[in-house]
Amino acid sequence: MGDRVASDHPSVETVRSTCIETATGVKLEVPADERDAFSTDEVVRVVLDGEELFARVERALTGDDLSVPGVYETPDEARDPSGATDRLSEWTAERDIPAGGSVLVDVVESEFLYGLRAPGETTYYDARAPPSDSLSEIAKDLEDH
Repeated sequence: MGDRVASDHPSVETVRSTCIETATGVKLEVPADERDAFSTDEVVRVVLDGEELFARVERALTGDDLSVPGVYETPDEARDPSGATDRLSEWTAERDIPAGGSVLVDVVESEFLYGLRAPGETTYYDARAPPSDSLSEIAKDLEDH
C-alpha cells in the first residue's frame, strides 16, 4: 500500500485545465506548456471522488494542447468509449463547473496517476509507484484477450 498524499502536498504538481463543452459531453483542455506532465495516447489512472478510473490523454488536432475527452470505468472503455458512460460529464455537472470553467488536474505520479478536483477543493490520493514495464505489458495483454 502506498502513502496517502494531499492535493496540496509539495510532491503533487497541479495543472489548471479548462472544461470545454463537446457534442457528446465535456472534455478537459490542458495548456501546451503543461504537456510534459502527461503521457499522450496512453491510458492513465484518474481519481474522481476517491474512485480510481481511467482516461486517455490525447493531443489536439491542431497545436500542442492536450485534452482529456472523458473518464471511464475500465481501460478498455478509455481506449474505445463508444457506448461507455463518461464519468467526467457527471462529475463536472455535480460540481456546477461550466463550459470555460477550470478543473484542477493533480499530477500524483506523472504518466500514471492523476486526480481531478474543482478549484478550492482539497483531496487525498493513495500514491504508489506505477507497475514495472513487464507487469504493464502482461496486464495489457490480458485486457486485449
